[in-house]
Amino acid sequence: MYHTWMRYFTPGPTHHELGLVCLGVGLQHGTLPTVGPRTLDHHVAVVISAGSGWYRRPDGGRTTVAAPALIWLVPGIPHHYGPDPATGWDEGFVDFTGPATVPYTELGYIEPDRPVVPLADTTSARAAVSRIARAARRGNPLLEVETGAAVHELLVALRRARAGTGADGDPVLSALARDAFQPLSVAEHASRHGMTSAELRVAVRRGAGCSPKEYLLGIRLGRARELLAATELPVAAVARRVGYDDPAYFSRLFTRRVGMPPVRFREQQSGVVPGGWSHRIPDPDRPPTVDAPPASSPCGSDGVHSPMPAYRGGVRRSGGRE
Repeated sequence: MYHTWMRYFTPGPTHHELGLVCLGVGLQHGTLPTVGPRTLDHHVAVVISAGSGWYRRPDGGRTTVAAPALIWLVPGIPHHYGPDPATGWDEGFVDFTGPATVPYTELGYIEPDRPVVPLADTTSARAAVSRIARAARRGNPLLEVETGAAVHELLVALRRARAGTGADGDPVLSALARDAFQPLSVAEHASRHGMTSAELRVAVRRGAGCSPKEYLLGIRLGRARELLAATELPVAAVARRVGYDDPAYFSRLFTRRVGMPPVRFREQQSGVVPGGWSHRIPDPDRPPTVDAPPASSPCGSDGVHSPMPAYRGGVRRSGGRE
């Protein structure tokens, strides 16, 4: 006995240019029929929230699937899978394709060589599948864009939900981010984690889809852009803050990655944050807002409340500059 609901779509050529398009979505549970053997020309993410079953690899080997888990079906790879007839399973699936599948695979979000992926939880992934299902209502004029955007969200949710990734993310990546601004070589970073350089490269490639050097560079230059945009620190001081003792080398790196020199980037942003830069992340449920002036408060001729309104919500500007 099983229950199934599914809907399929046919996005146009312009929608494909957005990077990802959703081709179908389904929600099923129970002792579902076996799928395959078959080969597809697009990707499918099959999210198993409850129950167990099996997946047969192209070489004939059999892998046990136990919820929570993800089954990746990729183009051109034969697959054959199904739930255990004694338990069945709870499944949500999303069919998708598009040019963005290539970089998502290079970054490790899609894993063709790992068809069965244990997950820590399926809550966020199922929420993305549910958004696609809700968007699938007949006559929705935003269908293709709305479902395509949700596929991006689904890939992020599945990446974050991999078993072994904690609430704060991958522990190796978190430690690298913490130490990113220290003038350490990749070998020194690896030694701090009791790893060889090769082991660190494998861990970072698996977690972030890039090399340790690229990962650290992205964090350093992101922080440098913040300091250039929000403070009046000299470029040499910004370079030191993000781990570069040689400001000329830093400027070359910045120019190559950002597309313009640090000084030009600062001129383009042209705005020092009044009162200083805050490290605190706003609470999405209570974003920073400007208090409205009381009805009896005096206002200037331009209608602006005086004195300066205070910020409230998740963030208050910290005093002083970086």
